[in-house]
Amino acid sequence: MQLPLYVTRELIAERLPLIFPEGTPNRKYCIRDLAASTVFVMLYIGAVEGNAIYLAPVHVYRMTSEQATLIDDEERLSYKENVLKKGYRPLGTRWYADNTRESIRDETLREGLLQVGAVKQLTEVATTSGKPRYFLQEGFASLFDPELIGGGLIDSIQQWQANNLTSSARTRILLANRASIQDSSRVLVTFPNGEARNLSAGPSSEISKAVIETFTVNFLQNPAVLWLSTSDEKVTYLDDQIATAIGLEIHANKNLPDIIIVDLGGSKPLLVFVEVVATDGAITERRQNVIYEITDRAGFEREQVIFVTAYNDRQSAGFKKTISNLAWNSFAWFVSEPDKLILFRDGTAKIADILDIISPSL
Repeated sequence: MQLPLYVTRELIAERLPLIFPEGTPNRKYCIRDLAASTVFVMLYIGAVEGNAIYLAPVHVYRMTSEQATLIDDEERLSYKENVLKKGYRPLGTRWYADNTRESIRDETLREGLLQVGAVKQLTEVATTSGKPRYFLQEGFASLFDPELIGGGLIDSIQQWQANNLTSSARTRILLANRASIQDSSRVLVTFPNGEARNLSAGPSSEISKAVIETFTVNFLQNPAVLWLSTSDEKVTYLDDQIATAIGLEIHANKNLPDIIIVDLGGSKPLLVFVEVVATDGAITERRQNVIYEITDRAGFEREQVIFVTAYNDRQSAGFKKTISNLAWNSFAWFVSEPDKLILFRDGTAKIADILDIISPSL
């Protein structure tokens, strides 16, 4: 088997910031030292698309400075096989401790290089398994050819970026990876800006994922998630920069819902407050009034404020339990029927007028 040309970790570290410019989703995970080490080891053992060789995090965290200088194919392939054996320790000073495994798997690979198409993985290997599963995309691996320099290198990088870092390219990559990056203990959520976060597994996290990835696409024009709270973390995500820019102060509060989204697509920002209900809780009239107090102080008109309670299904126990307490002038949305909304309307308009609004053809 012909392994890729030997490349130093230093050369990889120099090129990663060129390949992943400012604005790349989770850029820090793609350009830091741990990313350079991971790419180095993939090239070192030949874990490149088409080679049928795959990397496990153990290949990275057991690499030593001395092993990394052994450049002939026999030594490289021997390391690839032996490092998977129980008790094997290559000679020399290790780069990382065993507890770096999660940082390599969850940050550098899943939330970094996988998200931009630089790395691929075998979908048939469970994500909780320690078996090798990762390999470099062929085009990305070619960017580290030491003989590729000057204008040729810049042209190759720009072409790869056009194929992988544009908005449409990232969407394609994320959709392709979605089924294979699930973990029984985590739920990966991709935000409208391309950033990804892992939530603890559970029904509420699955509904939150659907709200952020599906509801926003179906019903909003230019959404941004301002706030996400989960059962195990009061503040899982906060985009304080956008919140401050539109004049909204967000502080952890028991009356705040699980998700706050702003739609920047209209002439005025539209605030969407979403409560996720797996078993209990909802946007009630009391909570609605408390949230109105917050938005009133921030100078938002009430027409700019929307309330949504999100459920998994109309048959779910959570919906049946809370429907009687849902606030008027709020919506109910269901993961199982993602293109539909129920409006609890408070008003005195004639039924014929309402029908004209929701179905002009009637």
